[in-house]
Amino acid sequence: MSKKVAVIMGSDSDFPVVAPAVKRLKSFGIPVEVRVMSAHRTPDLAAEFSKNAKAEGFGVIIAAAGKAAHLGGVLAAHTTLPVIGIPVKSSTLDGLDALLATVQMPSGIPVATVAIDGADNAAILACQMLALSDEMLAERLETMKKDMADGVVKKNAALQEKVNEL
Repeated sequence: MSKKVAVIMGSDSDFPVVAPAVKRLKSFGIPVEVRVMSAHRTPDLAAEFSKNAKAEGFGVIIAAAGKAAHLGGVLAAHTTLPVIGIPVKSSTLDGLDALLATVQMPSGIPVATVAIDGADNAAILACQMLALSDEMLAERLETMKKDMADGVVKKNAALQEKVNEL
């Protein structure tokens, strides 16, 4: 069985953003745990979780946060596990503040960062990381990529029919 993935949100209001990641991880058969922790309101809880994540069977941590978005960095500071940040779009700066806070990490504390509200890609990236040591998961990713390519080929064929009818 694959290692678990933790999906950590800065607020429960971020759940609609992270739901696609949870769904994608489950579709790959990856155990996932979803929790709310704040880099600012519960920093000790976030640090403690991150310090123990590897021992608890996690292989990757996904951190979703908006505005100041320090959650990914706080988690990454306390673990050697890969951390993937999802900047969450907020009403203030449309997520640009969260994107910059997530991507601009100091040397030695990397946080891989996906697009604003890019939960599905965060899950796929987590799958790719875990697939480095899980051949069955690697095969599922290969199938997903093939299915995506087949879908584009079908859409192109349908478009060509429409073009020929003009």
